[in-house]
Amino acid sequence: MNRKLARRVDDAPEAMTAGHGITLRRLQIFSVVAHSETLTKAAKQLGVAQPSLSQQISRLEGSVGAQLFDRRSNRMILTEKGRSILRLAERVLNSMQALEDSVEAMEKGARQTIRLAGLSSILNVLLPRALRAVHAVTQDTDFDIHDSAPADVMDLLHGRHINLGLTVSDSAEQPGPELHQVTIMKDPMVLVVPARLQLEDVQDQPILNRTIQFSFGTYNNARVQAWYDRTLPQNTLFARVRSYENAISMVQQNLGICLAPVLATLSGGKVASDVRLYRVDLQPRKIVALLAPQYLHHPAYAALIEALKRAGTECETPPVHDLPRSLLTEI
Repeated sequence: MNRKLARRVDDAPEAMTAGHGITLRRLQIFSVVAHSETLTKAAKQLGVAQPSLSQQISRLEGSVGAQLFDRRSNRMILTEKGRSILRLAERVLNSMQALEDSVEAMEKGARQTIRLAGLSSILNVLLPRALRAVHAVTQDTDFDIHDSAPADVMDLLHGRHINLGLTVSDSAEQPGPELHQVTIMKDPMVLVVPARLQLEDVQDQPILNRTIQFSFGTYNNARVQAWYDRTLPQNTLFARVRSYENAISMVQQNLGICLAPVLATLSGGKVASDVRLYRVDLQPRKIVALLAPQYLHHPAYAALIEALKRAGTECETPPVHDLPRSLLTEI
């Protein structure tokens, strides 16, 4: 549910939210809680006090005559009945979102806004090319774009603040049945080193063994560290950062090396200066579009997704060198 629709529900008469009954506000709360890691996080996203949120959930449970969650400390775990009700609730909320979009389009004189959020590398490299292609076909669409981390993309989708998320399939929680996933492209991982550090003729081992790592969740951190330990046994962590772009910037300034996806090494379609890229045997990240099923056949959204796919196919790959493993194993 987007902000405008949420505001309309929030402003509904007291009779709509008092006592028992299935209301849009309670369905929205139920959906956000179901997709949040903690009750505290859901309360923050919805902008309501936690006791009020718990009360609304209890009243919804009273209305459907079943327990929707198992309460475990601050966690809310969906019951079997809860999962069934969630599927129905998502249909209602998605239909309301589609209605809101249609009303807004009519108010704007048939213009429509695509609200989307995504990772910086996707927005900087793929999206501009895709937007040019869509604009060439239709002039009646504008875009509301958010540069967001993977977890924030999911929060914005579940909160109905956006209708399209551009993220990585293994970076966040798995989308539920209310979201459809479309693969855009595979983005290979590369080793990024300062341009003056040619691994075929290593003369500066201290820089080679200083790693700059992107904090990306426990599983990914362990996978990356395992690669460094296997390939560069003497590596030490120099810095942990919150974006690939920050890591690459530090490499450009000769502070160390980093692992990054190819798209993150591009700026305006051109490879970052002062760095060299080497192939690694890590699984590429899969870039995906996430959206509610009703948008799959919407002309503007369908055109944008197809344009993103083409942009991924046509994206020029920067020069990537083979990694001299025999040399690295001797370090």
